[in-house]
Amino acid sequence: MFKKILIANRGEIACRVMKTANLMGIKTVAVYSDADKDALHVRMADEAVHIGASPSSESYLVKERIIQACKDTGAEAVHPGYGFLSENSAFCEALEAQGIAFIGPAPLAINSMGDKITSKRLAEQAGVNVIPGYTDVVRDADHAVEIASGIGYPVMLKASAGGGGKGMRVAWNDADCRDGFERATNEARSSFGDERVFIEKFIEEPRHIEIQVMADTHGNIIYLGERECSIQRRHQKVIEEAPSPFLDEATRKAMGEQAVQLARAVEYRSAGTVEFIVDAKRNFYFLEMNTRLQVEHPVTECITGQDLVELMIRVANGEALPLKQEDVKLTGWAMEARVYAEDPFRNFLPSIGRLVYYRPPEGEGVRVDTGVFEGGEVSMYYDPMIAKLVTYGEDRLCAVKKMQQALDDYYIQGVQHNISFLNALMVHPRFLEGRLTTNFIAEEYPDGFDSSHVPKDDPAKYIVITACVHRSHTDRASRLSGQLPGYERKHSEAWVVTIDDVSHAVNVWPIEDGYKVEFEGRHFKVVTDWDIREPLLNCTINGEYASFQVERIGIWYHLSHRGAETKAVVMTPRAAELHAKMPEKVIPDMSKFLLSPMPGLLVKLSVAEGQEVKAGQELAVIEAMKMENVMRASHDAIVHHIPTRVGASLTVDQVIMEFE
Repeated sequence: MFKKILIANRGEIACRVMKTANLMGIKTVAVYSDADKDALHVRMADEAVHIGASPSSESYLVKERIIQACKDTGAEAVHPGYGFLSENSAFCEALEAQGIAFIGPAPLAINSMGDKITSKRLAEQAGVNVIPGYTDVVRDADHAVEIASGIGYPVMLKASAGGGGKGMRVAWNDADCRDGFERATNEARSSFGDERVFIEKFIEEPRHIEIQVMADTHGNIIYLGERECSIQRRHQKVIEEAPSPFLDEATRKAMGEQAVQLARAVEYRSAGTVEFIVDAKRNFYFLEMNTRLQVEHPVTECITGQDLVELMIRVANGEALPLKQEDVKLTGWAMEARVYAEDPFRNFLPSIGRLVYYRPPEGEGVRVDTGVFEGGEVSMYYDPMIAKLVTYGEDRLCAVKKMQQALDDYYIQGVQHNISFLNALMVHPRFLEGRLTTNFIAEEYPDGFDSSHVPKDDPAKYIVITACVHRSHTDRASRLSGQLPGYERKHSEAWVVTIDDVSHAVNVWPIEDGYKVEFEGRHFKVVTDWDIREPLLNCTINGEYASFQVERIGIWYHLSHRGAETKAVVMTPRAAELHAKMPEKVIPDMSKFLLSPMPGLLVKLSVAEGQEVKAGQELAVIEAMKMENVMRASHDAIVHHIPTRVGASLTVDQVIMEFE
């Protein structure tokens, strides 16, 4: 077995690989950029090598520096993780030329499956179902429109070397097609250095279901069940689960066998994933093959009991697979939610900064794969993933309930995050029923996401918990020493809780193990040992368990539970009466400005000062996390002033242009 391996990656996947290597008694080497010098994966490794500046093009994508790091440390093999050089055949060949093992497939498979056009042709030859489309390179926008008209709208434009949702656009008409071709080409060039785009029929009401395969160098290939990955936003997976709530045994077997056929056709070795689009009648079509470990691999590990990273390492070491197809058993259910540093209330714009507080959930059936820590920083240079949260249970409902609770217990402060959105998905009736398609998020949240989309299981809970939290604060204040005579803080049972501009009279009494609350004739017993210094309040309300995230900012209490976020204030009855007479603060009118909605690079200005623009017209293009975001006019206007220029690094809410 290898004595030392280098992980050519960063973040959570680097940490994940190191955990298995450590269990196998293998020493690990980390590589890091300037931005990652204090990263968790650097701390976890036995050795660490600096490989360049913060941009990935100057560090994690420079194969010569990684190979030199292997030579300098004596690493015998490289695990590439996912992204970066994981599907770069030139990197694989360069390693092999130096006698360094690549923990992944051979260059033949990487080349064949890494190009979507080539892979589709090979899939057809291997007897795998494929989607109708044009599998040659699209020359230009006019050619794209011509092809799309022949196939019939809607169509999907895809970067041939694409992945991770980049370089993909759905077109419903000629205008969409022209714009989509430009966006897809630019993103493909920026992300992969390959601007080739192809077109295929867009399957309506589709499910994204993928098959995990594992192959060794002795001719053994097996499939380890499927993963349902239909909950996506902008073609980026958000929730994954295994098994799929949609497949029957016959379809699972047929998909698995076709995946094995394709793997055998390209002499595959190591872990790989064959992705399929499945329609409402369980017809399935080949989408692509990922010749690497997938982000969502933990759900497969949960239901099969197999460590996929360990199998990859053993296969790379020349060992035969320790199990056959008949040994693969799917047990229980697993869910994975991708926790990102992004703001769901601002159209999921990426958020960067320091993790002031970071406390992941724990417990039976809960797994957190992460590459961050409290006090660490989410960098602007890389994918904004904070962690992958995985839960496991005996059935789907059990896994969902554990996920709901784990999301409630996940405490992050310092950057914006998508936990409220993830929990909203977990309580959505359609999700609970398993009626999923890749259009789920677009259909259920067509105008974006806000707190009103999250159903509160019982609004009274928020009022009751806010009252208990405030009573705890006032009781503590009453015990402070040194209070002026005649001005001491006094205990009070009667309070007014104001939530969403509606006031509610409550009475709160402390009891031996918590509080007793009276509200609108209802009585609540809240049992908790919560301390006001803790951000998580775990309790039972009339015997039912609940968990709330609580933060006090000034006189306001911010509560989060099951995806719903609530802002409340508690006053005495007299203070509430006076507060109701206060004038409302007028929000300033910012409609005269185009503000940057995210930190990013201004790559294009489409208008000039003095130009008249129409509603919907393109104004500027901002690149963030390798994705192009088009800023359009919300109404007719005349451009008065443009204080920035192309190439500028923008901050959130920075003025890009001002209108007359």
